[in-house]
Amino acid sequence: MDIRGRNKVNPNFNMSSMTDIVFLLLIFFMITSTLVTTSALDILLPKASGKTENKKSTSVTITKNLAYFIDNNEIKEELLEQNLLSTLEGQDNPTIILRAEEGVPIEKAVVVMDIANRNKYKVILAVRPK
Repeated sequence: MDIRGRNKVNPNFNMSSMTDIVFLLLIFFMITSTLVTTSALDILLPKASGKTENKKSTSVTITKNLAYFIDNNEIKEELLEQNLLSTLEGQDNPTIILRAEEGVPIEKAVVVMDIANRNKYKVILAVRPK
């Protein structure tokens, strides 16, 4: 007499659920990772807390020796506004990322902020995270 139990466990493992989890993790990491553009100039930024946004913007860098750079191109202080106008011409909601190295007099950063204010540009001050 052959008596069989009703509850049989299937010993096979279904890989489709494992591949679903792997693809979900892949999508999660692709979405949460951010691409950060770094400045090619070696400057020491002040520290602050806050979030960064990735948008099309123009970088203005002021070094300790008071050299001005627009997107890594060195320019003279007198030509700063003229170069910014030509660089940001035609952009909607133009944004300037101001990278003033530690030790730069605040007056030099205010010059860039005044130019941005006169021309209705948005200014973001770049800092190192705490």
